[in-house]
Amino acid sequence: MSRPRVTRLWRLTPEQEQRLNALRLMARLLDSAIEIPGTRYRIGLDPIAGLLPGIGDLVSPLFTIALLWQSRDLNVPRVVQLRMLLNVAIDAGFGLVPILGDLFDVAWKANERNVALLEQYGLEERRPSAGDWLFVAAMIAALAIVAALPFLLAILLVRAVM
Repeated sequence: MSRPRVTRLWRLTPEQEQRLNALRLMARLLDSAIEIPGTRYRIGLDPIAGLLPGIGDLVSPLFTIALLWQSRDLNVPRVVQLRMLLNVAIDAGFGLVPILGDLFDVAWKANERNVALLEQYGLEERRPSAGDWLFVAAMIAALAIVAALPFLLAILLVRAVM
């Protein structure tokens, strides 16, 4: 018979609480600050800033630096920190595609996902779940496949020519 999982809440210092509140506010501003009239859907400033060439796609990665710094301060497990990085990498990767990337950004909301992970693992004494490990493993596998595609295509091209 397994014992029930005990979750203890961490006590935050006033500085940590202040930083966490600022991160929550910033994530909301970036991902869901503006309600689309006539709908229940919300967008933030991140996809709008993404329309600006060159600087628009830097907003989420810069926010993630602050988020990861706070997650380190709150002893969030490294696999969860890697998951946060992958959330932003997915956002940034799709953000490379003009217009379509900004539409993806509206739906993905990487900043709010990462704040939720920070709260889930930084405020409670909790181990990474199987889902965290699975997400990281799947993203690493996908990255390996994407990295291998040019080589596979080159091999196929060389065989077709010969």
